[in-house]
Amino acid sequence: MSFPNLSDHRKGLLLTAIGGLALSMDIPLVRLGHGDMWSIVGMRSITTVAVTLLILCAIRWVKGSWPAMVPGRAGLLAGFLYGLSTITFLLAVFNTTTANVVFIVAFNPMFGALLSWLFLKERPSLSTLVTMAVMILGVGLIVGDGLAGGHSFGDAMALLTALVLAGAITVGRASRRAMGFVPLLAAAFPAALGIANALPAGLVIEHPAWIIFNGAVLMPLSFWCLASGPRYLSAPEVGMFYLLETILAPIWIWLIFAETPPVMTLIGGSILVIAIMAHSLWMVRKQPATRQAPAA
Repeated sequence: MSFPNLSDHRKGLLLTAIGGLALSMDIPLVRLGHGDMWSIVGMRSITTVAVTLLILCAIRWVKGSWPAMVPGRAGLLAGFLYGLSTITFLLAVFNTTTANVVFIVAFNPMFGALLSWLFLKERPSLSTLVTMAVMILGVGLIVGDGLAGGHSFGDAMALLTALVLAGAITVGRASRRAMGFVPLLAAAFPAALGIANALPAGLVIEHPAWIIFNGAVLMPLSFWCLASGPRYLSAPEVGMFYLLETILAPIWIWLIFAETPPVMTLIGGSILVIAIMAHSLWMVRKQPATRQAPAA
């Protein structure tokens, strides 16, 4: 995917925005599938791997060479973290409420900022720190109203997902290598684990078409875009776009399943939307687009 007329920062904003929007439909599609957790983990992940292999073969056929897939040790580490995050995320989805999952995962950018500060010596900018403070307010309103009804194991898995994703993003940022295919190929790990756990009793999914669509279309799109973001943006900035799932997933659940979000959810979500939009606009104005010279 190439955007020759955009600055690197604007490329990162566009990629991560697309990825966040696609990711926001993950939980609704998982719920529409109506299946047990390991069956959904296996089918969702193995479909993602199959589509990724087809895309890689198509690129090889068109260009005559394989694209960058897993760049060295950094790619292997990031792949492990992405694969682990898939498992912890779905464990959270099946063991606590949708709202709890997406709101706790919203701590991703805060973990990203801390990890980048600790390991990459990237001190967050003042605008990022201010945005994070506003995000803490928004998430605090939502979590304070919604966590009471959740389950401790599911909530812990959601928190672990936020930390693991932040780690994967930070590894990608540190390497500055092309990581777009890493989370897609890393889906082989949860695919194998899911199938191994589901096969003794057989796959149990009432509406597999939703899971196949999720794994074949939305997951490759979202993972590729969000994994490519750290080439152009800092880890906390990329993490902020994972918050689109926090904002939009409860809305999709409301529209599809008629589960009305609490008032505090709507207020906190509005604060998060405004914070992300304001930060993105500020960064775009701060780093004006420059036309890149064509590659030799």
